[in-house]
Amino acid sequence: SLHETFLRCLMWYPPLLSVHTFFAATGDATPPSATAAAAKATTPRLVSLFIGALPWSISAPNVTRAIPRAGSDATDIVISMEVCYRHPGRETAVSCSSCGRPICTDCMTTTPVGMRCPECAREKTPVRHLRAATEAPTVTYVLLGINVAVELISLAAGGAGSGLGTDAIHRDGELSRATIAHGDVWRLVTSGFIHAGLPHLLFNMLALFVLGTLIEPVVGRFRFALIYGVSLLCGSFGALLLEPNAPVVGASGAIFGLLSAGIVVLRARGINPMQSGLGFWLLLNLLFTFTTRGISIGGHLGGLVGGALAAIVLYELAPRLRLRGPAPAVVVAGLGAIAVAGSLAIS
Repeated sequence: SLHETFLRCLMWYPPLLSVHTFFAATGDATPPSATAAAAKATTPRLVSLFIGALPWSISAPNVTRAIPRAGSDATDIVISMEVCYRHPGRETAVSCSSCGRPICTDCMTTTPVGMRCPECAREKTPVRHLRAATEAPTVTYVLLGINVAVELISLAAGGAGSGLGTDAIHRDGELSRATIAHGDVWRLVTSGFIHAGLPHLLFNMLALFVLGTLIEPVVGRFRFALIYGVSLLCGSFGALLLEPNAPVVGASGAIFGLLSAGIVVLRARGINPMQSGLGFWLLLNLLFTFTTRGISIGGHLGGLVGGALAAIVLYELAPRLRLRGPAPAVVVAGLGAIAVAGSLAIS
């Protein structure tokens, strides 16, 4: 329909991704010292405060309180600070750039990514080089080729140029509860590569090209393919859940998953999604999802949730829980398995 075509057109305009770097600055206060011994005792605290004001610091003093000076109406300003996790008697304003634990000057290890505690300093941090970030989005191109090839085969087999066709591609690949109940589990995947005519294909592929060329070079080929696959499966589950009787086709669920995953990746890098433009385009597309006829609400929402969860596992939970090796990918693959199990359970 015209409304759906307009919705797809909106996704062609790529949001301008801007990177904002925020440095946490910490205040410092030097309490007056009456004796040289007191001044000497104050020095380590001042050193910690100075280091804490550098860009790699992510902590700040907690509470400021006024303590009356004995025999005087004046007061000293004392800063309540965190203490080193290895030396509880040492106050510090510096925390590990990896795990966030407070560390004193004896526990600091200088690294290219900031100060780290002894444990984190012994761990190797994976680094993506500029060359890797500028590699061609191969997976995106492969997905584009598959979708276009399927549509051409459908048209050659007598498929319609617009709307759902009756050719073998549509009959054997489109998704519905009845077909899944019949045992055609492959439709959970194949439906994401079939489109209701050339306009549907065109605008979905434009959106895939824009998002793919933005996201794949940043997250890498494997993670991009993983996020896309999980989003597709979750989109199929959402479509079966909310549209049990209508046949569903299209890559929209997976594309919505890429959109939400991109927002999560931006947040993980300290960039406000609304400032980047992705948040606005997501809200606008959700508005059209709920107000336009003929659009699979379940497919869009399912893909949106699936992509977001996959990116959260990869870029939020994995670093916090220190998941190494294939563990994050296994967890994300588990989300796809849950979507498949849910689809079978409701069909």
